[in-house]
Amino acid sequence: MPGPEQIRDSQRQAWAGLAAGWAKWDSVIMDQLGPVGAAIMDGLGVVDGRRHLDIASGTGEPGLSIARRWPAGHVVLTDLVPEMLDVAARRARAQGIANIDTTVCGADELPFDGDSFDSVSVRFGYMFFPDLARATAEFARVLKPGGRLCSSVWIEPERNPWTATAMRAIATEVVLPTPAPDAPGMFRCAAPGRVSALYADVGLSDIAEWDVPVHLVTESPDQYWQVVSEHVAPVVAALRQVDQPARERIRARAVADVRAFKANGVVRVPGLARCIVGTAP
Repeated sequence: MPGPEQIRDSQRQAWAGLAAGWAKWDSVIMDQLGPVGAAIMDGLGVVDGRRHLDIASGTGEPGLSIARRWPAGHVVLTDLVPEMLDVAARRARAQGIANIDTTVCGADELPFDGDSFDSVSVRFGYMFFPDLARATAEFARVLKPGGRLCSSVWIEPERNPWTATAMRAIATEVVLPTPAPDAPGMFRCAAPGRVSALYADVGLSDIAEWDVPVHLVTESPDQYWQVVSEHVAPVVAALRQVDQPARERIRARAVADVRAFKANGVVRVPGLARCIVGTAP
């Protein structure tokens, strides 16, 4: 497996290429992932006037929602990819959110002093960190005593048809390799207790995890394909391996399959995430 720095370099390049897709489909993505952000905020129990750190912020959530809800507090958004944080900063300006800063950094080497933050959030970033243990240790290091860490991950693919439908269509044209068990990837942390064990290893207590249902809602099967093919990392990566005729066959298969989720004039494809919370000693 490549080393951590090689993984980070690859991720920077890949996610920089996804920034435009995330910006284009911002409203659809925010509606889909909103329940997870709300669950993270509930798990953290953030209080106004405190300092919060959002890891792997991407285009800004749930950090921007936390900053908007608690205007007397301060939120630092971090991400490995500056292009993603540029989108987050534009979203903050558009929403009139001023109590944020952005910092480009990796999760396993945070440029902050210990005991700097009252809470830390990690929405759908854990699965991609090169070194899960080191990243978790960093989150615990920057938390103040009694501070809370809350993260979310995707559980197994079969319970996330919003992405599995597209990947099954891709598999009709592309041989998709089985990822190494500990290689960064979307479903790397799907197993129950995986992240909880990392929390326990760094001394966090009162650890709990719970599942949060989500739905990707689009106006049509064609729009479903546009959304997932332009912002979902494994879909975008797989499509780069095929020529245009194969890509069109994949699109047609995914569009046909996702029609099963159409009702009342919209396509509503389910998914399931897991949230994990713990408290610093």
